Amino acid sequence: MTSSALPASAASYAEPETVKAPKKAALASWIGSAVEYYDFFIYGTAAALIFPKLFFAPNNPQAAAIASFATFGVAYITRPLGAVALGHIGDRFGRKKVLTFTLLLMGLSTFMIGCLPTYDQIGILSPILLVIARLLQGISAAGEQAGANSMTLEHAPANRRAFFTSFTLSGTQAGLILATLVFLPITQMPEAQMLSWGWRIPFFLSALVVAVGFWVRRTLPETPVFEKEQEQTHEKAALPVAVLFRTQWADVLRVIFAALVSVVSTIFSVFTLSYAVNTMQIDRSTMLTVLILANVVALGAIPAFAALSDRIGRRPVFIFGALGSAALIWPYMWAISQGNLPLIFGFGILLSGVVYSAANGVWPSLYGEMFDTKVRLSGMAIGTQIGFALGGFAPVISAALLGTGPTGWVPVAVFVTATAGIAAVSIWTARETYRTPMEKLGKR
Repeated sequence: MTSSALPASAASYAEPETVKAPKKAALASWIGSAVEYYDFFIYGTAAALIFPKLFFAPNNPQAAAIASFATFGVAYITRPLGAVALGHIGDRFGRKKVLTFTLLLMGLSTFMIGCLPTYDQIGILSPILLVIARLLQGISAAGEQAGANSMTLEHAPANRRAFFTSFTLSGTQAGLILATLVFLPITQMPEAQMLSWGWRIPFFLSALVVAVGFWVRRTLPETPVFEKEQEQTHEKAALPVAVLFRTQWADVLRVIFAALVSVVSTIFSVFTLSYAVNTMQIDRSTMLTVLILANVVALGAIPAFAALSDRIGRRPVFIFGALGSAALIWPYMWAISQGNLPLIFGFGILLSGVVYSAANGVWPSLYGEMFDTKVRLSGMAIGTQIGFALGGFAPVISAALLGTGPTGWVPVAVFVTATAGIAAVSIWTARETYRTPMEKLGKR
């Protein structure tokens, strides 16, 4: 489908004002998301490999691991609250203001983690401060993806909305790759040095990557769709959240349930890392290499699946990704339980790098296209962050579900399959929007 296939009024409303606008918006979203999720993912890696030994009482390693995973999850408590606040700002005052704030807040909270004293130094105050910093990260992440997705979607050409919007998620994968690459040499250090000062290096480096992201985003213009909505709407004084739940509550519910597919990501990147290293005694650098390779593959797969959805629709691509991930978690976890490195690499790359990328590359446009412009950022932020909350607590839930013996991983696989299946069913009930003109999105 080309933009000429749209009605003339729709095409003119949806198309950006300049040729450079979509590319600049996509680049800014890619870099900003890479910066944000570098910060977010270094915490996940540290929570799996390092924090249980530093921030919690050392006499019970399993309890320390569960507590460390819980601190990873607490960020998802503040994400719905941050989604309401930042969604309001973004829908009332513009996408750009939200994106600047989220970037600076994430950088500050991440740098703060690198400065924290450990449990041996200040006792119980240490994990308390860690939780506070993690909560601030959650507020930042709540507005980042929804803001970046809205910005890119509203700048994109009418017939390539999914492709351009997918660069937000490609940036997320790049952030994960960067975070894992930074941790690789850290994990090769002598353990005493790694636990005393080496683990702080990735957190201090966040100041540099935040500066790069801020420089890129500072000149990005507000979207013409948002500016036109502001000129035309008579609801400027209305609370966007109130308008959202009055007119599109069903779409918010769809996004909440669809966002449960994120359980696949956190189980793959956090829980299975800990399970492989701490339970199955697989080398840390080996599992970190699996993460890197899977996400390198995802860098190409995400925009490819998004481009496919611009041709055949959002729903079939997302459902394929969700159901495929529900199936592939079984052979991947079985391979880890067997310590079979070739199968771990093969199934890990297929699961996270290829199949999950179908859902991951399409959801930014799929969710964004469910909502009207005046509530788009609020709808995406609130819906995704409530759904992502379960994804954030998935590692601690899985740690509690994990049994003993060679089949102890089975309850975790059942959990992942159930959540991914719910996501697929939710999108099966949604409207197909890939051919819908921009000004008709979110309207009955």
